[in-house]
Amino acid sequence: MTQVHRTTTITAELAQQIVLSAQKAAEKTHKKFAISVVDASGNLKAFLRQDGAKLNSVQISQDKAYSAASSLMSTQQWSEILQKDPVLAIGAPSAISRLTALGGGIPIVVGGEVIGAIGVSGAHWTDDVKIAKAGLSIVDHRGDS
Repeated sequence: MTQVHRTTTITAELAQQIVLSAQKAAEKTHKKFAISVVDASGNLKAFLRQDGAKLNSVQISQDKAYSAASSLMSTQQWSEILQKDPVLAIGAPSAISRLTALGGGIPIVVGGEVIGAIGVSGAHWTDDVKIAKAGLSIVDHRGDS
């Protein structure tokens, strides 16, 4: 029986590339975002707050990324689940630390394994999702997922 479990996680280089890819997409809009990438343990790996992005978007983007990494599902999925389950909707937000059920947090999956997550905040959650997906587009282009 092995007593060690190894976890694959995102590199600093890939985390920064994802942030830059999201930033490029964000610059094509007239909105300002905070973009966070966390590792598989939910710890901040790369971050950007665009000039003019709201201060509260900093924490929200990090919590979206943390929520996605720690639960292995997007924050948009969390929102959909909570809408369908009133008991969970009452209990989960207070029982699960840093849970954010607003779209814009997406796990980063490589080789079928969650290696981290991106969280974006700054506009309507649908805009946040678009910017997060744009950030993750480089993972697909790299052939890693």
